[in-house]
Amino acid sequence: MFTGIIEETGKVKMLKQGVHSARLTISCSRVLEDIKVGDSISVDGICLTVISFDTLAFTVEVMPETMRRTNIRNIQPGSKLNLERALRLEDRLGGHLVSGHIDGVGKVISRREEDNAVWFSIGTEASVLKYIVEKGSVALDGISLTVASVSPISFEVSVIPHTRNVTTLIERQAGDLVNIECDQIAKYIEKLIQPVNRGSKIDMKFLEKNDFL
Repeated sequence: MFTGIIEETGKVKMLKQGVHSARLTISCSRVLEDIKVGDSISVDGICLTVISFDTLAFTVEVMPETMRRTNIRNIQPGSKLNLERALRLEDRLGGHLVSGHIDGVGKVISRREEDNAVWFSIGTEASVLKYIVEKGSVALDGISLTVASVSPISFEVSVIPHTRNVTTLIERQAGDLVNIECDQIAKYIEKLIQPVNRGSKIDMKFLEKNDFL
């Protein structure tokens, strides 16, 4: 589990491509401070497992499913990546609860500046967009952000100077792909309501009667 507050940006030191998989070695500094084999690291929002490390970098393996569902298939040696170690129970939750399990990929439609902020418009599939609500939380490439507005085909976020300075988001241009993880609450609610058609006693009338609606 992560918070979406990026600790540092790392750089792809080595990329070994498999048929449908990959192995990445990522150079960094801060996230190596208390790292061990088996730890989970959020890499551009993707929860990956450390298989080896040294004083300058760590290595992870990327399975085919992750390659298919994220933008990691487009990275190259030298690419910069947002990094965050897993949340400790005693840490402050500065962003929101982020699992590192990507829901889909979005495309930057446009970006514009407004005073000290930069606005990004992100287009994505309806299957992802249905979980995104105005003033709710979303993780883009692992960065916890607040949704400013939602349309039938896209949503917007406004990025503060600090986020621009410590993440890779400011480098994104129109046409670039970003990893999207939606807030988990809506997905759980949807799953709980689904059994309605399979004989469950939970339906819209039940929810309304018990003040859930």
